[in-house]
Amino acid sequence: MKHTEKELTALKDEVSQMWRLVLSQLEKVKQAFTANNIELAREVVSREKRVNSFELKIDSDCENYIALYNPVAIDLRLVLSLSKICGTLERIADFAEGIARHVIEEREQSELIENLRAETMFDTVIEMLSNSYVVLDSENTKLSGKILAMDNEVDEIYRNAVAVLAEAIRNNVISAENGLKTMLVIRKIERIGDHCSNIVEEIVFYIDAKVLKHQDS
Repeated sequence: MKHTEKELTALKDEVSQMWRLVLSQLEKVKQAFTANNIELAREVVSREKRVNSFELKIDSDCENYIALYNPVAIDLRLVLSLSKICGTLERIADFAEGIARHVIEEREQSELIENLRAETMFDTVIEMLSNSYVVLDSENTKLSGKILAMDNEVDEIYRNAVAVLAEAIRNNVISAENGLKTMLVIRKIERIGDHCSNIVEEIVFYIDAKVLKHQDS
């Protein structure tokens, strides 16, 4: 194996480790939010620093690889994509931390969480992120369309959540302040779906040299 190939393999391994950590953060914060598990929420908050460290290390390694080896074609696309992906993974983890802090500070009613379909939203974005890694690892983009379509499901649940929370506030099930804070949590999950779509677009750019951004679905 050439030295440049070893460096690329090491880069991909680092991204894989970060990916697994962020997936774990999402799974834990889902459980924390849906079950009001404060201890699990605190664990998510405490592990955020590890995610940040991964991003800094991978970003630096990508810059060093470009400076040292001056890659072209598919190798350049890979390094550029990995750099953007790790930044997007870090943002997903930021949203997970924000949701965890909400769990620590607030107490949601289980019936409201069920009506908001928050668990379904979490399950969908987790599947999106997991399947995105399959696309990268297999270097096969046939799953990309399915993943992007799943983001539409997340968006629909998010739109319906506005009406659910508005009704809960009108009926004094929750206070307006708590309703707005809960809406911010649902918005964070929706944004995670958007970021998963961005990751898929980066992978398609690397593998197929196609730009999917700003195209009508």
